[in-house]
Amino acid sequence: MVVLNRIYTRTGDDGTTALGSGERRKKYDLRVSAYGTLDEVNAALGLARLYTGADRALDAALARIQNDLFDVEADLCMPSEKGKGPGGARLTVTSAQVGWLEGEIDRLNADLAPLKSFILPGGSAAAAYLHLARTVCRRGERLMVELRDQPGESVTPEALQYVNRLSDFLFVASRCMNHNGATDVLWAPGQNR
Repeated sequence: MVVLNRIYTRTGDDGTTALGSGERRKKYDLRVSAYGTLDEVNAALGLARLYTGADRALDAALARIQNDLFDVEADLCMPSEKGKGPGGARLTVTSAQVGWLEGEIDRLNADLAPLKSFILPGGSAAAAYLHLARTVCRRGERLMVELRDQPGESVTPEALQYVNRLSDFLFVASRCMNHNGATDVLWAPGQNR
């Protein structure tokens, strides 16, 4: 159980932050940037959820994803096996969480017409915020891959898989929020030449 009685600690005044293992890293460290970017995804999902309440199933899925994103962040804040979480176990993303996300993508995609053009972010407010979350998620994924490729660093395969699937989910979910793609804003190649 996490207990936060005091929000400010002053320990970050020197430009560092603590990983879950207790190790201090610069606030611009690649690992900190990766889980910080996923926190941005979570905030964008909070905005999207202001507009998704009418679709109870999708809103419930987004609520679960917001919680799962904290699991991904916890996974990332524990470099390799150096740290342990509450109760002594290391919190990691599981293949079951990845599988659930894949099932949700398939469920949402079943009612969508095939795409005949790229989609521009927009349409409804919900779709626009889901596209925003998707693009931030892709940035987070790029940071995770860069982190994984650094000597002495690691990222669990399941965490990377989850974030990769999440951006796909967010794309499909944005189309659902545009009346199952009927009000998607389509790219018109060369239209303004």
